[in-house]
Amino acid sequence: MTGRICGTGFCVPKRVVDNEELSRMVETSDEWIRERTGIAKRRIITEETTVSMATEAAKQALADAGISAEQVELILMATISSNVILPCAACEVQKEIGAVNAVCFDINAACCGFLTAYQTAQAYIAAGIYQTILIIGSESLSKLTDWTDRGTCILFGDGAGAAVLNAGEGERFQSILHSDGSRGEALSCSGKHWKSGEEDTGFMKMDGREVFQFAVKRVPEVIREVLEANHCKLEEIDYFIVHQANRRIIESVAKRLGADIGKFPMNLQEYGNTSSASIPILLAELRKNGTIKKGNRILLAGFGAGLSWGAGIAEWTIE
Repeated sequence: MTGRICGTGFCVPKRVVDNEELSRMVETSDEWIRERTGIAKRRIITEETTVSMATEAAKQALADAGISAEQVELILMATISSNVILPCAACEVQKEIGAVNAVCFDINAACCGFLTAYQTAQAYIAAGIYQTILIIGSESLSKLTDWTDRGTCILFGDGAGAAVLNAGEGERFQSILHSDGSRGEALSCSGKHWKSGEEDTGFMKMDGREVFQFAVKRVPEVIREVLEANHCKLEEIDYFIVHQANRRIIESVAKRLGADIGKFPMNLQEYGNTSSASIPILLAELRKNGTIKKGNRILLAGFGAGLSWGAGIAEWTIE
């Protein structure tokens, strides 16, 4: 058995912060940000929370799948920015949607979070343990962002995306994930605590050059690796759903693969980097506007803090 995506949903905050507004906060400009990242705006929470956005995305995904909350057996919530620690965010979503039969736990894998949750869900389904699984990526990165740091505040946004996986017949694809903890300092967030006599800010810190070089090298490699593992050719992939961090990274990945950039849909210009939420938000938008059609073969690829990176293939089975 394999897990087939049978419903998607997403939720983003109401408040829009565009590049012009950021230019009044730090020394930057709309032109500078667009040229280096492709980002024009991002959504920032006001009344929303990581859990409330996840709940709305989950409700949409269940409605799209035609599945009741009571049918869900497992909820996997990918997040690094939950507004709750105990109980876990997945349990909070369970409570809000009424998924009374679901086992719940959170996954902390940063920008690879949704992909990690997807692989975990597939493993449970292949083992015959669960049949119906809800996976969510939800982030409130604005709470971890130093809005005086031009190098990071231009990049990140808030949002949530969700997908329902249901066990069914079909080809089972192997996903691949990698991590290199020795390079973890390139993108870190240690949390607010006292360390070496100094109070840590609790904000994300990033070596942009190192992360860029890491991504443009490792993402094409893992895409080729997952294609080979599944005996699939590059041209057989209809869409590459890559973590929405930076337009230049995605364009570099396409170029190194020798793939058509038209197969790499992007929405980072609207939402910025939403970490674990970026892949499911993009999936839900492509589902909503009819871009992805039944029979399409899609490849999901993520990269980020850890440093971690990975890829997986899915056959789109929704009408």
